Amino acid sequence: MSRFASAETARISLASASRLLLAIVGAASLAACAQSPVGRQKADLGTNRQAAVERPHRVAALHPRPISRVRIPDRDAKQTAAHGVASFYSDTETASGERFDKNELTAAHPSLPFGTKLRVTDVSSGRFVTVRVNDRGPYVRGRVVDISPSAAEALGMVDKGVTNVRLDVVR
Repeated sequence: MSRFASAETARISLASASRLLLAIVGAASLAACAQSPVGRQKADLGTNRQAAVERPHRVAALHPRPISRVRIPDRDAKQTAAHGVASFYSDTETASGERFDKNELTAAHPSLPFGTKLRVTDVSSGRFVTVRVNDRGPYVRGRVVDISPSAAEALGMVDKGVTNVRLDVVR
């Protein structure tokens, strides 16, 4: 090999070595920047992801928490469930699984538990009937309860089809 060739090889290898060294130093710098305290905390916590989530600290004076007051219902007072429109219906099977009987005083309510006793009062006439919730519904906008045909007859609403009512939970 000539003297010129060996000098060229030394220059190339020196340039390659310096580029490699520069790449290593750059990668180490980036890795050091990426190691934040949060990253170290997450690594220390292991697999528990729930605990690793950081939440911003709140100052109590700036973000007061509302005082929760528990209301104890009066046992003597009636609990009013709703005001609205009632209709009557007939079906073959109820959501509770029992067969529909048009002669029983039953009702369909969207959210009250099955077996709840409701006093349904016609607001215009003052007539009322106590029914047992055994179905879900009504699925018509603006209606609060569907009652069985015998309950509708007791309220005197069979000819009208719908009426304004007040619902009171009996038990």
